[in-house]
Order: sequence, then structure tokens, then C-alpha cells
Amino acid sequence: MVYKVYYQESIKEVPVRENTKTLFIKGESVRDVRTKIADRGFNVEFVQEVKGAYLEYEQQNEDYKVLEIG
Repeated sequence: MVYKVYYQESIKEVPVRENTKTLFIKGESVRDVRTKIADRGFNVEFVQEVKGAYLEYEQQNEDYKVLEIG
């Protein structure tokens, strides 16, 4: 499954909508995704499963890249 992660680059940053970044990552569950990115020091705001029409829409974006972290 593909998940969209909303995050701030530093764990010390206060979440501000204008500074929120996103990335897409493959994982089995929300917990799996959070475990995979735990060592990156991100302040994760929200993890959302992306599927169906929403996934198709996101794939049309030129910045769409899926991370595959083992």
C-alpha cells in the first residue's frame, strides 16, 4: 500500500501548515510507515493511506515519487 506522510523536517519544529512537506512511502500499515521513517528525525503530523482515485490523482503530479525503505 502507498501512504502519504505529512511532516516537518525537524522534530523540534512546530507544525505550521505553510512549512508542511509530504512524501509517499510503501508500507503494510501506518505503524510500519512510522517505523520506517522514525530514524529520519521528522516531526510527523499525519499518515494517510492513498488509494483509488486519490492515488491516480497524486500519480499525475510530476513530483510524485514513492520511497521504498526496507
